[in-house]
Amino acid sequence: MLNDLKVKVGPQFYRYHIGAIDFVPDVLVEYDAKNILIIHGTVSWEKAQPKLNFLQDSRYTFSYHQYTGECSYYGTGKIATIVKEENIDFIIGVGGGKLVDLVGYAAHIVNINFGVIPTLASNCAPWTPLSVMYKESGEAEGKTEHYLRQASFFITDPELIIDSPVEYFIAGLADTLAKWYESDAILQQEYLQNEPFLQMASHTSQLCKDTITSNATKAITDMKNLEVTEEFVHLSEIIFAVAGLVGGLGDKYARNAAAHAMHDAMSKFIPDSHRFLHGEKVAYGIFYQLAIEKKWGMIDALLPFYQELNLPVSLHQMGIFPKDEAILNQLVEFIDSKEKVHLIPVLITKELLLDSILELEKYTTKI
Repeated sequence: MLNDLKVKVGPQFYRYHIGAIDFVPDVLVEYDAKNILIIHGTVSWEKAQPKLNFLQDSRYTFSYHQYTGECSYYGTGKIATIVKEENIDFIIGVGGGKLVDLVGYAAHIVNINFGVIPTLASNCAPWTPLSVMYKESGEAEGKTEHYLRQASFFITDPELIIDSPVEYFIAGLADTLAKWYESDAILQQEYLQNEPFLQMASHTSQLCKDTITSNATKAITDMKNLEVTEEFVHLSEIIFAVAGLVGGLGDKYARNAAAHAMHDAMSKFIPDSHRFLHGEKVAYGIFYQLAIEKKWGMIDALLPFYQELNLPVSLHQMGIFPKDEAILNQLVEFIDSKEKVHLIPVLITKELLLDSILELEKYTTKI
């Protein structure tokens, strides 16, 4: 029996289909929202506005704030000031992963309800009650803020999602694939086998993996052709909703491990990594975790999928292998500091973490 499991399933209301955004006022009524702050980006905001018919609803007063492009403590402070000065009682975020992370954390800080209208299927950020924090420079803070408040709604439209950059969708597929590779070995441990919520998390991560490996090629082709097909809709749901359930049900035992720890370390200590998307760095991180576990056969099995989607397999391939050994040591120190990495059923040492980076680089030179 676990005494440390925290189940935070996800948004209180979810809707994803053509025309779904028209139902936003139904949820706002539930929360007696009147004075609403819309937080948005730039390009995605321009694309989203034609579908936001509720902005013309005379029952509400809307204020608008364009975020800086980062989920930062600075950005959180700006939103808190607006909420206080404008007497805001509800926040809606319209945009991608960093924006919805910012909205969730800001709503937690100011203690009001919020909803999200994602414009990308690039990760599970719209689903999860946590925020990965960055500096305004784009450098990772190395911190993730967790909170108990969950979104009041997650509503979006596949016609909006399909018009986003394809490379973000592909990165989202890689980020979601990590759900199984990071959690499987942890959840297979005997002492966790009889936990109902962890069993659901395990089955959900398997669903993510199987659906992606079976349907990714078709869904990507459909997206390039701007065709809202069943494969595209289901895979985008897998990325931003079902993937979020894995961590929501499994908490620290299924949220992330070495793949995401490596992502965070790269973002903090290798500035050149900023040119890669979150999911692209996590894709490399999957190979890194498999190297830690010495599962080279799994790397071989995944390789054709990586090559088809043009995902990175090594730091050298990405052109960001640190020339300074001190940076490698910083990566290792950071990864070793993450509790969830130590849940992997392998004796984790700094020597193993460093050797795994170097072994993976050597192994992938033959690819």
